Amino acid sequence: MSGAGNAVPHALWGPRIRLNPPPPGSSLPRPVNDTLGLLASNLASVRDRIAAAEHRSGRATGSVTLIGVVKTLPAETLAAAVALGLRDLGENRVQEAESHQHSVSRTAARWHMIGHLQRNKAGRALEMFDVFHCIDDLDLANALAQRAAKSGRRVQTLLEVNVSGESTKFGVSPEGAVELAEQVEQLPQLELKGLMTVGAPVERSEQARAGFAKLRELRERVAQRLARPLPELSMGMSGDFEVAVEEGATMVRVGSALFGARGTHGGV
Repeated sequence: MSGAGNAVPHALWGPRIRLNPPPPGSSLPRPVNDTLGLLASNLASVRDRIAAAEHRSGRATGSVTLIGVVKTLPAETLAAAVALGLRDLGENRVQEAESHQHSVSRTAARWHMIGHLQRNKAGRALEMFDVFHCIDDLDLANALAQRAAKSGRRVQTLLEVNVSGESTKFGVSPEGAVELAEQVEQLPQLELKGLMTVGAPVERSEQARAGFAKLRELRERVAQRLARPLPELSMGMSGDFEVAVEEGATMVRVGSALFGARGTHGGV
């Protein structure tokens, strides 16, 4: 698994990007150059914060995968992030991933489906994603498994759990997670790697801790029932990812802390 601070193989890097002010006479617009510099700074800052949280929780540096949430980003920004070494990208929609992959190679990064997936889009999604964080019922699991069988793939999946119990969120209930995990385990085309949750909105990051701890404890119960390890916990976003790491997250999904509020990236 790729860690937050791991070096990126040369093959994943795109063209070199100028991060300093252009020399006199350069045709590169200054706003573009400044935005790239800000992106590089944000990426380094988020990685440093993840590493500090790993240290606080007694975990090895590099044990957490940083997933950049790239929904609605312009293609230029996405390409720049990959060129700067961001190798895990999270998308919420199949159609947008398809559009982004016209600009950034399908093989340039590991693509994560982190939004709700409709069963009738399982086939298209398989063509574009490597990891699915969105398994929340048996019908979706069966649809994905059937499509994977036809393409000869075994797909990495995580159960999405609605830890907060909010009616507006997708996800299996904590009470139903063990049963669903047992059902997914019977589908050889799906490799169940762990659990995922979208935390409840909080004013302070510390308020998210209880929900993250609940998912971690649930992961242990599911793993005990399956009699095998479940290595992944996908939890934590821009406002609370450090707390998530302290509570055991192995994947954090970060958008605005990397790219700013949507619509403020200056077209880069």
